[in-house]
Formats: sequence, C-alpha cells, structure tokens
Amino acid sequence: MPVNPDLVGRTYPPAETYSVGREAIRDFARAVQAGHPAHHDVEAARALGHADLVAPPTFAIVVAQRADAALVADPEAGIDFSRVVHVDQRFTHHRPVVAGDELVAELHVDQVRAVGSGAMVTSRAEISTVAGEKVATTVSSLLVRGEDQ
Repeated sequence: MPVNPDLVGRTYPPAETYSVGREAIRDFARAVQAGHPAHHDVEAARALGHADLVAPPTFAIVVAQRADAALVADPEAGIDFSRVVHVDQRFTHHRPVVAGDELVAELHVDQVRAVGSGAMVTSRAEISTVAGEKVATTVSSLLVRGEDQ
C-alpha cells in the first residue's frame, strides 16, 4: 500500500508524558559526546541559571520520536517502516529541556509528496510541558521507498 496523501493536515495527539530524568540527560550527553558540565553536573547547570541538568539540544529527538511512532503505526498511513530512510531532522528550541520537565509532543503531518515510486513525508512535533509551555519544535522528513526501490 502506498503512503496515504490524505495524511497532510492530520494531527496525532500526545500519547504519553515523557519525564525527563537526570540519568537520561547524562546518558544522552555521553552518547552524543556533549561534554559541557551543565549536562552532567547539577551545580554547573544551576550556576548558569537552570533549575537542574540541561539536556543537549538534540535531546528533543527522544520525545519527538515517540510522537513519530504514532504516524508510523497508523494503519491508514501506509508507511512500511522497513522501507523508511530518515532524510532530515531540524530543531527550533523555545527554551532548554531540563531534568524534571514533563513533556508531551503533538505530531502534525505537514507534507506528503511523491518521490519516484515512494513518498517523502514531512512531520512536525510540537513539544511542550504538560502545563502548555512551548519547549521545542522538531521537523522530520522520512523517505518511504517504493516497492521497486
């Protein structure tokens, strides 16, 4: 089944709250080799004016990918994950992610366009706190290869 072009404009509500923990930030920082002390040491983060550890900028992908999963799992989408190539990821930060944040992400499908026998799907995750404070916006482009590719 090809990717459903009627996905454009669809919104997937937040599925679950993501609780940002200190160890998750430290683990992510180590994985991406982000060595700034504010990612590892609470006092260093507080000295910069933050309430707790500060996540590296790309940490928002952890929350965004949870939202992306709703799109990929949607049987009406027509996305065969085994044929997906992640093409692009962009971040706009409204404020830093810090340990203790309770985050949710609402996913919007902004574009579906044919690319050969496949399709390029562009989605946007609006990440906010459970209280509604905007934290980050991520934009992701996935290429879903056609059956002949």
